[in-house]
Amino acid sequence: MKLIKITLLCIVIGTLTNCASGYKMIEPKSINYISTDESDGVKLEYKYDLLDKKYAKKELAKGVKLVAIKITNNSDRDLMFGKEIVLTYKNGTEIYVLENEKVFSTLKQSAASYLWYLLLTPVNFHTTKNNPNGSTENTSSTPIGLVLGPGLAGGNMIAVGAANKKFNSELINHNINGVIIKKGETKHGLIGIKSDAFDALKLKIK
Repeated sequence: MKLIKITLLCIVIGTLTNCASGYKMIEPKSINYISTDESDGVKLEYKYDLLDKKYAKKELAKGVKLVAIKITNNSDRDLMFGKEIVLTYKNGTEIYVLENEKVFSTLKQSAASYLWYLLLTPVNFHTTKNNPNGSTENTSSTPIGLVLGPGLAGGNMIAVGAANKKFNSELINHNINGVIIKKGETKHGLIGIKSDAFDALKLKIK
């Protein structure tokens, strides 16, 4: 009985610390950019460290960084991001910008990971009383797991779905890959790059 109680306590603690995360909108236009670089009349401003909670953990574990960027084209011609405007590291190595679908599938929360809460379904809550002869007797049994298991699984999966939908929507709405930035124009975007560090980014104009 004591072992069962300890197990249930561990489950409850794990439940409280392993809930789905919400998604906080990034909104690249509202960011105060600090890191900058300029080349041939084009200015790059960018910011790492955009995600929080489980999305940030995924970013760290998968080696994919989400970066908000602001491109201002003060040159005398229209330029396409990803073709005439490319990003490099300090050493000149060109950066491969991941497709939105790849960024989303890599960093999204997994709804299926919350199905394990269904293991709580058989859990019953027992009440007992002590008899005069020193024995213990079960007086009632409540199947709390029938509500707890499916409730936690369903609730977390709904929360994950809503958060992932907001994340995917923001990636789509701020896709800058292949976008033409006209002379005198400024564009904001979100890009995903394969990197384990917060390396400085440089502009290369072709």
